[in-house]
Amino acid sequence: MKKNTVAIVGRPNVGKSTLFNKIAGGKIAIIEDTPGITRDRLYQEVSYQNKPFLLIDTGGIDMEEDTFNEEIKIQAEIAIKEADVIIFLVDGKDGLTQNDLLVRDILRKSGKKIVVAINKIDNKEAEKNLYDFYELGFDTYLPISAIHNTGYIELMDEVTKTFHEKEEKEEDHRLKFCIIGRPNVGKSSLFNALLNEERVVVSNIAGTTRDSVDSVLKYHNEEYVLIDTAGMRKKGKVFESVEKYSLLRSMRAIDRSDICLVVINAEEGIKEHDKHIAGYAIEKGKGLIFVINKWDTVKDRTIKDYSKLMRQEFQFAPYAPLVFLSALTKKRISTLMPEVIKVGENIKKEIKTSILNQVIEEAYELNPAPSYKAKRLKIYFVSQTGIKPPKFTFRVNNKGLVHFSYERYLENKIRENFDLEGTPIILQFKNRNGDE
Repeated sequence: MKKNTVAIVGRPNVGKSTLFNKIAGGKIAIIEDTPGITRDRLYQEVSYQNKPFLLIDTGGIDMEEDTFNEEIKIQAEIAIKEADVIIFLVDGKDGLTQNDLLVRDILRKSGKKIVVAINKIDNKEAEKNLYDFYELGFDTYLPISAIHNTGYIELMDEVTKTFHEKEEKEEDHRLKFCIIGRPNVGKSSLFNALLNEERVVVSNIAGTTRDSVDSVLKYHNEEYVLIDTAGMRKKGKVFESVEKYSLLRSMRAIDRSDICLVVINAEEGIKEHDKHIAGYAIEKGKGLIFVINKWDTVKDRTIKDYSKLMRQEFQFAPYAPLVFLSALTKKRISTLMPEVIKVGENIKKEIKTSILNQVIEEAYELNPAPSYKAKRLKIYFVSQTGIKPPKFTFRVNNKGLVHFSYERYLENKIRENFDLEGTPIILQFKNRNGDE
């Protein structure tokens, strides 16, 4: 079931980020010690009155060039493309401006539900401007103050009026994977190369998010769902030039996938934005494969050399397999699907409790946890408590004694003993006395 999407649109300095943070409730988890994870809060899964939806902050989607007005235009167009409901945020203190009218003209054509939120209505002076905004010609106007928390409940009730409460998802057991990466790294070519490969039969089914088509691949008599993020081909160039928008679209595909293929352009080399995209996939607990595309264009480096460079640049994902290929010439394309299948098995791998405890006991004996203030971490018992990705829960004497370097040591020992290539793993520590 597709989640409803809400976007906040408006000219600069009307309070978009404040409102975004208020609705998101500050529950934006970032793994601080993992390099490469983006700090851009463009998009967040939220819930109001048990109604889940996706929230987009177009204020985070900035342009590198062009004029001020062009920036507003593109942000509004992105919101229209992605959202079911648009919160059009205006500034009650400033009153109606030319830029508000510019946003209005774009939104009018959208056919989407528009809720005009008149922000900064926290004094008598601002209240005088209220009725000027009716000139915008929309149906719904709500005075709010994002900072002082007034009008928030009325706004959220209106925005989510037609949304449904959480429903049980229909189980689809087919492995889902997506192709993500910066603009122009060869995502479309790889998508097409996979579909056209011999032994692969494809049939298109309606995508459950906008601008993407889910394709069913039949490979060795098994069905896989390939989520295409390279949709919107006609208008794509406008948006693809905005790197943060390509990240937003990648995020949505990542959420729906089990495995992410992060495409790197071997010709251009590794960019910071590649790390942001890979970081988001890890943060979401997805399987990860790096696909080094356009490998046929690299003449001065061996696979061994380039692999070393990849491991240096992506130190936060040493477990992700590297696949070198050329989507255009289809050279080495046959090496990709076997890796997808292997990672698909690893993300849902279950390890016997007895064997797991044996491995951890040996690891502890070999290298006991360091003591801290005359106290030492003791591990009593460990069990696997989840899959996709595999999650391991340790019962300990005091979880406050777990140092991140020792946690890394335990993770490495688990990986040494069990094939978990391509999947992140989660280690959770709980006190044995039940104090979480």
